[in-house]
Amino acid sequence: MLLLTLVVTVAYAALARRQLDLGPVAGYLIGAGFVVSLLGSVLLHELGHALTARRHGIGVSGITLELLGGYTELDRDAPSPRVELLVSLAGPAVSAVLGAAAVAATLALPDGTLADQLAFQVAASNVVVAIFNSLPGLPLDGGRALRAAVWALTRDRHRGTEVAGWVGRAVALGTLALVVLVTLRRALPPLLLPLLLLVAFTLWRGAGQSIRLARISRRFPLINLARLARPVLPVPSGTPLAEAQRRRAEGPTPQAALAVVDSAGRPVALVDPARADAVPPERRPWLAVDAVSRGLDMVPTLPVGADGERVMQTVQTHPGAQYVVTAGEDVVGVLHIADLAQLLEPKRKMNT
Repeated sequence: MLLLTLVVTVAYAALARRQLDLGPVAGYLIGAGFVVSLLGSVLLHELGHALTARRHGIGVSGITLELLGGYTELDRDAPSPRVELLVSLAGPAVSAVLGAAAVAATLALPDGTLADQLAFQVAASNVVVAIFNSLPGLPLDGGRALRAAVWALTRDRHRGTEVAGWVGRAVALGTLALVVLVTLRRALPPLLLPLLLLVAFTLWRGAGQSIRLARISRRFPLINLARLARPVLPVPSGTPLAEAQRRRAEGPTPQAALAVVDSAGRPVALVDPARADAVPPERRPWLAVDAVSRGLDMVPTLPVGADGERVMQTVQTHPGAQYVVTAGEDVVGVLHIADLAQLLEPKRKMNT
């Protein structure tokens, strides 16, 4: 953000100084004003998304602003292609209206005045935000609109996400080709080169994340906690770590989760695999399992009958390495995040 702010401020200050015949300090102040105007435009753009989503019953967790754009965190996905389309187009529509009004003000004000320059800032920032976000590829708003269209045609949201993601990669490559072309023709100010390269990189990365998310989401129905959760091997409180690990290795389920139980046999804690592995082997006979355990009240829980959507919501809301799987008040297993990741992305190498 700081680098982009500096680049945009310097580039726009040079333009303002030429047009208004200002000194360096005034030029940089106007350049900084353009950055503020750009952030304000992004905020209003994202508020368009947020208010439209809330109107259709979708909660909004927050809005994150960046100089090249922003994103609105929704509590859940749109329930239909129509709602997806309306929410995605609301932001560019707000930017387009503000940009049109500012363009009209720019044309009406006398040239070469500070008021005209300020109106031009608002016009330029909103037009840039509207056009950039309307490009038809994820993670841009135009890509979300394309996803809604493909979703409506195929009745497959995941396919819509994949298609819009691949188009987003094409947009990223097109942006990169444009940068190379204008650079070779020396039509691009040197300070803007890293900015446009960052835009192309951001688009490519966002499109790739969208494609990956679509492929993962297709496998949500495969999540079955009764099969995926590891069984629990109870060990009494005070048991040496080496002894607990020996019992597990010699038992029928070497991948079982170690649960510390009290004198009544009730689970009170889970051994943290990462902390246990970090203990040197020569210390494990002298270190109790309690020292490398987390209380059950500190570990997120999942009912054994939870579907894939609920499991993923819990994982996103409460990130962790382990999740206690329960049936009523009984602990029936432990879900390891590595096992879930392996199920959702079987071609990726996972550390167990």
